Amino acid sequence: MLRVLVMVSGGGTNLQAIIDRVADGTITNTELVGVISNNHGVFALERAEKAGIPHEVVSAKDFDSRETFNETLLARVDSYKPDLIVLAGFLVVIPKAMIEKYECRIINIHPSLIPSFCGTGYYGLKVHEAALARGVKVSGATVHYVDAGTDTGPIILQKAVEVLPDDTPKTLQQRIMEQAEWKLLPQAINLIANERK
Repeated sequence: MLRVLVMVSGGGTNLQAIIDRVADGTITNTELVGVISNNHGVFALERAEKAGIPHEVVSAKDFDSRETFNETLLARVDSYKPDLIVLAGFLVVIPKAMIEKYECRIINIHPSLIPSFCGTGYYGLKVHEAALARGVKVSGATVHYVDAGTDTGPIILQKAVEVLPDDTPKTLQQRIMEQAEWKLLPQAINLIANERK
């Protein structure tokens, strides 16, 4: 059984996609052992509660220094003994010590076709705003391993999504979530759980 820890910052739609795919058997050999959020009061925590998954908040705002936050975050991650850490909209720079300790065991979902519209500053609606400003006809999502760079780790899966002429950043974001993110992330976890990736 692959022990999966999911890390979130907001509403948790990707978390819900993972919960649903484990529940319906699309993702096999996988146990969701915990959810960590860096924000208090986000809906992702309610999703974890409803699914009976242990969950907690480790927020930088609750610590005097970034160093103490990083140390505590790593200690809390370690406490779940995860085989795989899934960043499902986790908008925090991952501590170097955590990347080193969990090398090739952290994956992230990014709402573009890497290497386009990725790296520092590209997150949430900013990605879709940039794609529309550039006039691309196709965007999408990428699941990749996390390394020391920002969105630079090896790519696991990608899925293209058509950009429509009347798209706004919000409509494009929603379509990419529905057609790519909510499918790719569970698919990647299942591949890893069954040692095909």
